Amino acid sequence: MVALSEPVRHIHEGRIRPESIDVRILLPSRDINLAFPVPVEAPDDDNPVHQRWLEMRNAQGHVLRHNLRSLRSSHGIDVKVTFRALPFTPPVKLYLLNGSEALIAYYMVARREEATDAGLLDMYDVLGTESLLFSFEKGAGERDAAFVDQSQKWFDALWATITTDLTLS
Repeated sequence: MVALSEPVRHIHEGRIRPESIDVRILLPSRDINLAFPVPVEAPDDDNPVHQRWLEMRNAQGHVLRHNLRSLRSSHGIDVKVTFRALPFTPPVKLYLLNGSEALIAYYMVARREEATDAGLLDMYDVLGTESLLFSFEKGAGERDAAFVDQSQKWFDALWATITTDLTLS
């Protein structure tokens, strides 16, 4: 959501007028043992950290889809939002923009506590919004262009092979 807030704001302000928006998002599957977030202590059969992550993943996905789809009615933009499930926890976040730019950031794993209705959760987690994004643009030289192209190929290969349909609950 944070990454798309500025472009959505620009659409509402009339600064940009795309004809269409096609967003494809890869997220970890609900059924895997995540690398993070994970409890510091090994969980029993009930894993409140995993449940909290799943609820957040689904809620954020619904909000993202709703906010983008609302551009269809408010601005007549053809919007498509698709989610696919990965069988692993990605160690980085990668944004690919119109085949011309790639933004990548490393997730930094740290121990942290979070208060919930169920009590205090002690976990290893990442704060993705604090991850520093590195930008690569096709027009910035051969190295950047190769990074953008290879990143797109990697994403497309994952999308077409080992991912599965993801339905947000």
